[in-house]
Amino acid sequence: MNKGELFLIPTIISDNTTEAVINSFVRNELRSIQHFLVENARTARRFLSSLHIYESIESLNFQTLDKDTPEHELKRLFLPLFEGKNIGILAEAGCPGVADPGSIAVNYAHQQGIKVRPLVGPSSILLALMGSGLNGQSFAFHGYLPIDKPAAIMTIKGLEKESISKKQTQIFIETPYRNNSMMENLKSALRDNTLICRAIDLTGQQEDIKTMTVKSWRGISESLPKLPAIFLFLANS
Repeated sequence: MNKGELFLIPTIISDNTTEAVINSFVRNELRSIQHFLVENARTARRFLSSLHIYESIESLNFQTLDKDTPEHELKRLFLPLFEGKNIGILAEAGCPGVADPGSIAVNYAHQQGIKVRPLVGPSSILLALMGSGLNGQSFAFHGYLPIDKPAAIMTIKGLEKESISKKQTQIFIETPYRNNSMMENLKSALRDNTLICRAIDLTGQQEDIKTMTVKSWRGISESLPKLPAIFLFLANS
C-alpha cells in the first residue's frame, strides 16, 4: 500500500505577513495537498486563500483536529493517507506540533509508518529566544502560567530556582489581554538581577523585543498592547 505523507505546514503569527514569512518552498509543497487537519476551518481557509495557489478553496477538505479530538478519531482522519493522498496539518499560528494539538496526529503517523514532513516557518517561541539574548543552549517552554496571582507568583519563584540551578531560560505565553498582568507578576516574583525579555507581535508591524534586569524593568512604566507576546526570563546565580 502506497501511503501519503503528513505535512506540517507553518502559518503566520502576525496578521498580513503571509508574503514575508511563508516561503516559495512551502507554497509549492502545498499544491499537492487537498486534505487538511485544522483547529478552525474558517481561519485555515482564510490563510490558504491568502497564498493564491488554489483555483478554489471550496474544493479542499478540512477536518477538525484540536485539543478535544479523541485518539480513536485519528484512524478516520487519516483515511486519505492510507489511500495514498497527502494530508497537511495547519496550526492556528506558527508551527504545528509546537504548543499545538497537532502533535497527537504526528505521533499517530509515526506509529502507522507514515512519513512526516515538517516544513520551515515562523515559531514565536524560537524567534523570541533568538531575539532575547538569553541562554539558547538550555531552555524550557511552559505554556500558560496559572491565572490566579498567588499561584502564578509561586510558580514563577519555583521556576526561577530551576533557572538558577540549570542555567535555563524559562519561556511562557499569555493571552494578549493579560500581557500586563504577566509582566507585573514577573517583576513582583523575580530577583533584581534576573533578566526578563518580552517579545511583542513577532514578525508584525509592532514587533518589539526588549531584555533587561528585573530591577531595570521596575524602574519603567509601560502598558503593553493587546497583541500576541512571548515572555522569557533567565536567573543569575
